[in-house]
Amino acid sequence: MPLIVTPGKLSQRRELYHQLGATVAAGIPLIQALEMVLQTPSARSLRRPLEQIISHLQRGSTFGEALSSVGNWLPQFDIALLSAGEKSGRLDACFRLLSDYYSERARLARSVIADLMYPIFILHVAVLVFPPALLTALVWQGDVVGFVRAKLGELIPLYAGVFLIVFACQGRRGEAWRALVERIVRGIPILGVARRSLALARLSAALEGLISAGVSIFEAWELAAAASGSPGLHRTVFGWKPSLLAGQTPAEMVRQSGAFPDLFASLYHSGELSGQLDETLRRLYKHYSEEASRKLHAVAQWTPRLIYFGLLLAIAYQVISFWTNYYGNLLNQF
Repeated sequence: MPLIVTPGKLSQRRELYHQLGATVAAGIPLIQALEMVLQTPSARSLRRPLEQIISHLQRGSTFGEALSSVGNWLPQFDIALLSAGEKSGRLDACFRLLSDYYSERARLARSVIADLMYPIFILHVAVLVFPPALLTALVWQGDVVGFVRAKLGELIPLYAGVFLIVFACQGRRGEAWRALVERIVRGIPILGVARRSLALARLSAALEGLISAGVSIFEAWELAAAASGSPGLHRTVFGWKPSLLAGQTPAEMVRQSGAFPDLFASLYHSGELSGQLDETLRRLYKHYSEEASRKLHAVAQWTPRLIYFGLLLAIAYQVISFWTNYYGNLLNQF
């Protein structure tokens, strides 16, 4: 996986899944579909992974094994879902689901970046203008070195902090690190709920695909929890094994764990009793993916506003401080 997952990378993955879904749905065998995509890939960086996958498939590996052999090229969510789609004969549907998923992620990422552009511009103007003494020294005394040194001393730590935040939240990290990020994000209004809903949507989609593929319910839950991207859910589900082996059902464990919302626990229990668990999980995926989308839209709208408001306060403080000091100096002269 890339160091930083950009909207462009997300769009490349969306296009890849869209192409594969269309060719497989048309009845073209998987290896031939991959070879067709390899001829006109959406990005040059896809060539080597696709070649490796085709090579493994030609040697008799399953699609899931071939994907896993490429290393960290794909998230665990993608691999689990595509492996389930291969086993269940619903690979085209899984490709479409992933294409829609990455399309929405790319769109939201672009929306956030676009909304942040103006506040970022204002921030740089504020850094360059304040404090006015440095700007005055630059204009009247030609102190270019002092001005550049001071501004780099302010901007470099700012850039480094932003990079570290993006890096920490995007890439594949160790379990302990991801758990720490999850705990921090959980306390952030709106964003914490959005991340939780996204994890539940991923879990529901993976679980439905795995169950439809004939994977045992116990194994399906462990794989889906790992694919959810939530270390907290993964730890919770991993600890169910003794109770499940003792005869308790997953619905009982979902309700008792306290790690799932009441809506999820109630619908899952109903689906398990009625024998329509696959349909229930599709409904849960749709509900939580839509909720995550709404919350992320709210984050995309309000984050720039908060930054802009903070910049206005900082500029107002600098202006008031300047004039206070100016008039203070005048009064001291009398």
